[in-house]
Amino acid sequence: MLTKRNGRKTSIGAALLGAALTLIPAAVAVADEKAAPAPAERPTIELAILLDTSGSMDGLIDQARARLWSIVNDMARTSKGGSATDLRVALFEYGNDGVPAEQGHIRLIVPLTDDLDEISKQLFALTTNGGSEHCGQAIETAINALEWKPGDHYRSIFIAGNEEFTQGPTDYVEACRAAIGKGIMVNTIHCGAPNDGLEGKWTHAASLADGQALNIDQNVEAAAIQTPYDEKLAELGQKINKTYLAFGRKGAEKKDRQSAQDELAREAPAGSMAERSVAKAGRHYRNSDWDLVDALEDGELDADKLGKLKEEELPEEMRGLSGAERKAYVDAKKAERASIQKEIAELDTKRREFISAEQAKRAGEGQETFGSAVKAILRKQLEKKGFELKD
Repeated sequence: MLTKRNGRKTSIGAALLGAALTLIPAAVAVADEKAAPAPAERPTIELAILLDTSGSMDGLIDQARARLWSIVNDMARTSKGGSATDLRVALFEYGNDGVPAEQGHIRLIVPLTDDLDEISKQLFALTTNGGSEHCGQAIETAINALEWKPGDHYRSIFIAGNEEFTQGPTDYVEACRAAIGKGIMVNTIHCGAPNDGLEGKWTHAASLADGQALNIDQNVEAAAIQTPYDEKLAELGQKINKTYLAFGRKGAEKKDRQSAQDELAREAPAGSMAERSVAKAGRHYRNSDWDLVDALEDGELDADKLGKLKEEELPEEMRGLSGAERKAYVDAKKAERASIQKEIAELDTKRREFISAEQAKRAGEGQETFGSAVKAILRKQLEKKGFELKD
């Protein structure tokens, strides 16, 4: 069929072809947009910490509290394939009579999270109470209750306690095999003599899930090396808090929680507050759910959303500001924080050099604790998984 256009005869097919050709550039642009690669997913380190909180484990909990921020700081210095890492931590307690028997005396306290202040808060809130330690069931619970990230990441369970691994309704052999079947290693930290750990199947349990077994004395106070930089780092840790701008319904509450964790770290063994200050300068200490600086940097908010926040959702010092003024205020706090973080990082380098020199002098001294055991296991396993740990 022919159609008449501008005095010429043109086939309908040719007209349709011309129209189609005009759409090709737009279609190609859409296809290119759809084909654009998604941002590369950062390698992730996921740790589930299972602590025996039966009556004899106060020392274990104290050791975990003393070295929480030191472990976090080690993880902040990791990378894989040139990419920085993400860190998520979960916390369980088991063997506590305060938890119902129908739950196996096992409680998930914090699911896998990057909210490190919440981990600190709950760790310091733990109390002990005599109970039955069902290790196999605790591992099974950790496997099934947590949303582990799929992919080529590092996933590991650290279980610490002192009774036989064979207790409870769940066969520890099956639990450990189920864990490694999902790419989750099981590391065991037995609180007691090595022979007891061997006979109590702690060593065997770790071997079933590509893990490592270590023995510690839970009643030994975690050794700490004081340095000339600790006091200044503690001061900077307080100073950096002033750069946090709490927003939203729970912002003020979480800012108060930040200060409370500072005080707990200050009361912990020497060096804990310095380590916490260093953590605040590290990439794993993120608070984008309540802090405007992190929220804008992490993409949780943009300038437009910032301008639309209600007055009551903002910190007092930002109320009454225009959208542009709000953005300028946040940017100023971001720059102030970056300056403090830079100073902390420089002092931390000197502090770690000082500690390394002191440790060389004290080689062979001291006993393994929960913190040193976890750090040693992580270093070995992460390197095997292709992660790099910067000293």
